[in-house]
Amino acid sequence: MNHLEFKNGDRMPAIGLGTWKSRPAEVENAVKIALENGYRHIDCAKTYANEDAVGRAFSTFFSTGKIKREDVWITSKLWNNSHKRDDVIPALKSTLKDLQLDYLDLYLIHWPVAFKPEVEIFPKDDSDYLSLAEVPLIETWEAMIEAKKLGLTRHVGVSNFSIKKLKALSILTDDMPEMNQVEMHPFLPQNEMIEFCNENGIHSTAYSPLGSGDRHHSMKKENEPSLISHKTIVDIAQKHNCSPGQVLIKWAEQRGTAVIPKSTSENHIIMNLESANIKLDDADLKAVQNIGTQYRYVDGEFFVTPGNPYSDIFDLKD
Repeated sequence: MNHLEFKNGDRMPAIGLGTWKSRPAEVENAVKIALENGYRHIDCAKTYANEDAVGRAFSTFFSTGKIKREDVWITSKLWNNSHKRDDVIPALKSTLKDLQLDYLDLYLIHWPVAFKPEVEIFPKDDSDYLSLAEVPLIETWEAMIEAKKLGLTRHVGVSNFSIKKLKALSILTDDMPEMNQVEMHPFLPQNEMIEFCNENGIHSTAYSPLGSGDRHHSMKKENEPSLISHKTIVDIAQKHNCSPGQVLIKWAEQRGTAVIPKSTSENHIIMNLESANIKLDDADLKAVQNIGTQYRYVDGEFFVTPGNPYSDIFDLKD
């Protein structure tokens, strides 16, 4: 399996277990299965509302002595209601408590969108938002850097940031994000984003690599194209005697990004990691490049309402 190497020599396994949409009762077992079968990269977030269950899995597994805490790369994310300078470190400490850890390997700003502190999940109306004038991204970012200096996380980065927002942040700081986690798959290859990140020393992680077909219906549009059943992907899978999901995971890993497929099924968890053993050839990569369909499954429109501070500047589609 590929690894992404950071400037200090830390190495992040390219294939990890995603925990978005996983119910607490299921995710605890899923993390145990993943660690038992060779995963050394687990991706979490406060807003997934299951970090306490993930923490129980970590505590149980690390106590067996089979592997040490330092052998596993663990990522989490700052939710939108904790963007104020004084809220970032307490939010990270809360995540560490839930995960039963002393530090994270990577902490990300989940979205370039700010809510008022009392808004725990999603805003009910426009008044629940804070504008980027009220809480500039640089304020949040400087608190993230401070958390790194305090040893609460070894690395810091962002998620769902456009090139435009990365450029805007770069003007204000010498400490650029070490990671940008974005939706990425053959329908949304993010070629310009990867090129920009590579040029600026930023690693990339692909979320929703299989098309996120199991996300909540409120996030879906009518007649969405299916990534995992697309003929090109199915044909490549048949050629390599593997599953379409494995093709999509390998495509992400082989192009130099990290990838975090979510599953709570033991069989799928194991198969997803085994994707590392596949080798896509030039013909496969060309076929994927010419797949012909363009689609973003998680477009961020659930944050945009007529009067909120992000209506005119929301640029996730850049």
